[in-house]
Amino acid sequence: MSKIRLMIIDDSLFFRTFLARNVERDPTIEIIGSYGDPLEASKHIHSLNPDVIALDMEMPRMRGDEFLRTIMPKHPSVRAIVISALSGNVFDAMSAGAIDFVGKPGSTPGFDEKAFVTEIIQKIKIASTAHTQIFARRTSTTPTAKPAVPIAAKPIAARSASKSIIAIGASTGGTEAIIEVVKHFTASTPGVVIVQHMPPVFTRMYAERIDKVCMMNVREAKHGDRINPGTILLAPGGDQQMYLRKDSSGYYVSLSPGEKVSGHCPSVDVLFDSVAKVAGKNAVGVLLTGMGADGAKGLLSMRQNGAHTIGQDEKSCVVYGMPMEAYKIGAVREQLTLSDIGNAVLRRF
Repeated sequence: MSKIRLMIIDDSLFFRTFLARNVERDPTIEIIGSYGDPLEASKHIHSLNPDVIALDMEMPRMRGDEFLRTIMPKHPSVRAIVISALSGNVFDAMSAGAIDFVGKPGSTPGFDEKAFVTEIIQKIKIASTAHTQIFARRTSTTPTAKPAVPIAAKPIAARSASKSIIAIGASTGGTEAIIEVVKHFTASTPGVVIVQHMPPVFTRMYAERIDKVCMMNVREAKHGDRINPGTILLAPGGDQQMYLRKDSSGYYVSLSPGEKVSGHCPSVDVLFDSVAKVAGKNAVGVLLTGMGADGAKGLLSMRQNGAHTIGQDEKSCVVYGMPMEAYKIGAVREQLTLSDIGNAVLRRF
């Protein structure tokens, strides 16, 4: 079996050395180039033919997202992992074609060197198997002004909307996939709860990014937040699980510290299970691109409790893992390409 050919681009010699030394301990990965300048690195991509590029976001002469927008049209088979300091700019790299990102050492509280190395190796391996044809079709979701609600938009009846809930789960490739779905939603769409596997703090930045391109109001969830029509709540990254709850006033979310479930905290399975119990037939569940099986059992629970369930199809997934596992166990009622999911959700109401 051939090794994964990795190129490293980072203006810090110390970090390039640290990354190369630790990543190459994995017998399935080999370092085929290490550069401190993205312009210099671009000259060697054709001859070295890397499978995966691990690159910094903020570098002299050219940012990581600018580099990707330059090379991806010429080398669409290259997969990229961004290693970024704490900055919302990382999502520009995702829209430019990066498969995933990792917080740079020191960018999030409580840095664990061993955990960082394990995570970057895992993501390099996932990236090496990702569907690269997705990026040839991808359009930019760089935030612009928040769109106005169309004058002709037909509002959903308030009572119906307040009883309904939309639950979305995603992992690798999900930052762009979620935006592709929710950009179709109107300001009167029923409330939405989302789990996207992501490091702490970055979830707040991601929520702010979605808010700029979506008609709904989007924010990172806090314990006790109410879920009203026109609202999207994103589970915060870290060590808390997010649950849907209901009282006489309607839906709200509960956040509580918990162990990983299906390998993750927050977990899509945990959220979906709570939605199945609380909302039943008044819910729509959507499982998008991602590695592993998180969300599959939860989506099955939703379907068994009367919810309408949608899974992203293989051809539009960056990684056809989570939706595939859900489809295999009968959790998916409707399997759709990414561009059709948003409107399919709206049709349920």
